[in-house]
Amino acid sequence: MFKNALSTTLVPASLNAALLLLRISLSFFMARHGYDKLQNLLSGNIDFPDPMHVGAATSLALTVFAEFFCSILLAAGLFTRFALVPLIICMLVVLFAIHANDPLDDKEHAFLFLVPYLALLLTGPGAYSLDARFLTKR
Repeated sequence: MFKNALSTTLVPASLNAALLLLRISLSFFMARHGYDKLQNLLSGNIDFPDPMHVGAATSLALTVFAEFFCSILLAAGLFTRFALVPLIICMLVVLFAIHANDPLDDKEHAFLFLVPYLALLLTGPGAYSLDARFLTKR
């Protein structure tokens, strides 16, 4: 048993379980941020930064799309790589536009989401996903 703990051999079932855990945990925490913003959007509270100069309402809507709706797709593993693109862009905007001149402590959350999003973009959703169920050739 101790030998297995030190093994560097990749076990597909473990990898797929890890990808599922990563997708679901990231999605849960990001969707919480997005849900609050969705409530603001639906109530007409559009007090939101506009770093790309597209209008506060558009910025809020794009952020809600990424943080809430793309997080749901990511959790399900449906259109995973496509769902990751808006999430990655959103985190890059937070890092380099919203918190551009702020200390690292203020950028930390965006980094902590961005890195696993990039890893998932490289690995894909894994076998325990709707992508694997419906979109792979048999």
